[in-house]
Amino acid sequence: MANQSSRYPILCASFNQDNSGFAISTKDGFKIIDSNTGRLCYDRAVGAFIIVEMLYSSSLLAIVGAGEQPSLSPRRLCLFNTTTGAPLREMTFLTSILAVRLNRKRLVVVLQEKTYIYDSNSLSMLDTIDTVPNLKGLCAFSPSLEGCFLALPASTAKGAVLVYNVMELQLHCEIDAHRSPLAAIALSSNGKYIATASEQGTIIRVHLVSKATKSYSFRRGTCPSTIFSLSFAPSLQLPDILVATSSSGSVHIFSLGFETNQRTKMSGSFLGSILPYSVNDALDPAHHHVLHNAVSAGVRSYAVVRKVDKVADSSSSEIASCSGIIQARTCHSQSKN
Repeated sequence: MANQSSRYPILCASFNQDNSGFAISTKDGFKIIDSNTGRLCYDRAVGAFIIVEMLYSSSLLAIVGAGEQPSLSPRRLCLFNTTTGAPLREMTFLTSILAVRLNRKRLVVVLQEKTYIYDSNSLSMLDTIDTVPNLKGLCAFSPSLEGCFLALPASTAKGAVLVYNVMELQLHCEIDAHRSPLAAIALSSNGKYIATASEQGTIIRVHLVSKATKSYSFRRGTCPSTIFSLSFAPSLQLPDILVATSSSGSVHIFSLGFETNQRTKMSGSFLGSILPYSVNDALDPAHHHVLHNAVSAGVRSYAVVRKVDKVADSSSSEIASCSGIIQARTCHSQSKN
C-alpha cells in the first residue's frame, strides 16, 4: 500500500494479533481491512487517530485520538464497539498515550515514563511499571495466554530490554542486547523469542525469553539504517521466519529454522569449532533474503508474516524450504514507533 498522497497521510497502521486484519488511520478517520481479501470491514470518519488497536477479529477496538479535536485527546483511551458504533469505556491519563497492546486477558497502556497493566474484562488496574523515558512508546507484546510477555526499553544509553510477565505480574528478566539504544522490539506470538534492533540497525538479535540467552545474530547490512519494524512468523513452535523493514525501503527476511540446521552443521566443522555462534550467524548470509525497494525509502513501514507453509526441498535432505505470505504497510507518522 504505497501512500503517495500527502493530502491523506496515514497516521497509524497496525495488524491484529493473528495478522488476519489491519487498521489504518488518516486525518479523517480509520478503516479496518481484512488481510486475506482486502475487504473493507469497518469505516468510521470521525477525525484523526494515532492509535487503532484491534482485539483479533472481534468488535472491540482500542483507539486514541491525535489531538486535533478536543474530544480526541491523545491522553484519552477509548474502548470502542464497532457493532454498536459507540464507546464502551474511556480512560484518561496524565500524559499522552504512546502505545496500546491487548489480548483477551490483559490491556497494556504505554506512556513516556509509565506503563499500566489492566484486566481486559473488568478494566481494573493490576500493576504499574516505572520505565526509562520511552519517547517513541517502544514496546512488544506476545498475545498468547501461555506465554504472555511485555518488552520495554530498560535503558536510554544502551540496547537493554526489560521483559515482564503480564499474566503473573512480575519481572521476568532483563536482556543486554545491543551497545546502542533500541530502535525496534518484537516478541513471537507464543512468547518464546524476542527480537531486537538498535539505532545502528546493522545487527538484529534474537533471544530465548525463558533463559534470556542469545539464540541468533543476523546481519542486516554494513551501513547504518533505521529499523522500523520486526515481526515473527505466526508459528506455534519455532518461529521459522523473522521479517524486518528499514529506512532503506527494503524488507529483510531471516530464516530461523534454516539457521538452526546451519548452526548444527557449522559447529561440527573446523571453522565452527573456533568461532562463537554469534560470529557464525553474522558471517553466514544464506539465511538472509532481501526484497529491495519493497516500499519507498525513508517512509516508516511495517511488515508481518501472515502465513508460512513448509514445502519439500528435493535439493537437500537436511533443510526444509518455506514459502510465506508477507504484507507490508507504510505510515507517514513520525510520532509513533
